Amino acid sequence: MARFYVLEVPENEGVIRVAADDPTCTVDRVGPYCRLTANGPIVIDRRATGVRHAVWYSAVSGLEASVVTQHDKDALRVESR
Repeated sequence: MARFYVLEVPENEGVIRVAADDPTCTVDRVGPYCRLTANGPIVIDRRATGVRHAVWYSAVSGLEASVVTQHDKDALRVESR
């Protein structure tokens, strides 16, 4: 199971929204963070989020039994370890 955390602040709303719109991904709140979970890889298209590069590269707050396998100008991909 892929799982990572994003701080719930206005700057990260696009990332959280795109994840929430993905039927394979579950988004729930843990304190000030949103936890994104999926049985398979979580893939978020940067352009769909509408966030700027600086926000994009700082969006991941933590990983849980997962690894980032792509984090570039196109997409963020998190997979289970």
